[in-house]
Amino acid sequence: MNLEEVFPLLAEIKDDGLRRKVVQCYEMAMQRGGWKTLDDIPFTLLIPDAYPYVQHVNNVTAMAYAIGKKREDIHMDVLIAGALLHDVGKLLEYEMRNGVVTKSSLGTYIRHPVSGAAIAMEVGLDEKVVNIIAAHSKEGDFVKRCNEAIVVHHCDFIDFEIARGIQ
Repeated sequence: MNLEEVFPLLAEIKDDGLRRKVVQCYEMAMQRGGWKTLDDIPFTLLIPDAYPYVQHVNNVTAMAYAIGKKREDIHMDVLIAGALLHDVGKLLEYEMRNGVVTKSSLGTYIRHPVSGAAIAMEVGLDEKVVNIIAAHSKEGDFVKRCNEAIVVHHCDFIDFEIARGIQ
């Protein structure tokens, strides 16, 4: 799977090492979660017939990118990497069971912001990228969010709330 085709804004990360680590996170999460493709994964289990994971990640990343381009206090590589990876832990939180995506055993105990942050730390990602992943959801209400995490947090909730309203 060519992740630059799946996630077009991956190519906007100027730091080759950071871009490779983003890809490494996805490869690791897919392997550990037993996913051969990202095509079958909904972005949430909270909305019946939710649109695909890839569409959500691309929506959040595009919104964050647009905001980041308007600000001087945002590190664009960090922002893009974090936006692309904000939900990578869902590849461990969810599993395919009898043709249906459900919460995995791990996901019952560890939510995706925590498992995603763990994978990012394992591949050696910057603490701000880890902060974006760990703090993009309600878990982030208990820690300081870096500027890039603030942007991704709000973009994620914008996309979720609009998707929920469509139902």
